Amino acid sequence: MPKERFKVVPAVYLIIKNDNKILLSLRDNTGYMDGYYGLVSGHVDGGEPARFACIREAKEEADMILNMQDLKPSCIMHRLTPERECIDIFFIIENYYGNITNKEPNKCAGLKYFDLDNLPDKLIDYVRVGIENSLNGRFYCEYGFDIK
Repeated sequence: MPKERFKVVPAVYLIIKNDNKILLSLRDNTGYMDGYYGLVSGHVDGGEPARFACIREAKEEADMILNMQDLKPSCIMHRLTPERECIDIFFIIENYYGNITNKEPNKCAGLKYFDLDNLPDKLIDYVRVGIENSLNGRFYCEYGFDIK
């Protein structure tokens, strides 16, 4: 009988840049970190490459059209939560098509650009770490592990 393999949950995060600003999404009615800002993001579906998940999530959440070649992988985060382990893949995107529109008002109280030097206090902690690592050239990090 084959041994069942350990599984992690993959997710993608879009750092949508416009000059020195990035687009943040205010979580609402999701049951997870409501009232906090995050990025346009989502889980990768089975059999779906991460870049395809970025394109899908950008369209679903913000009505943005992305070209795959414009997606720049910027940080991989191995993250531990009390419920599961995740592999979070952060991408930087500066070129997109369409007008940014909140397409999920039932889960998002708004999309807003913030200056990188003045990000909101209520930004999800691990998202803040992913943004900082992405913008500072640190391609890999770990979050939530209590390893001394």
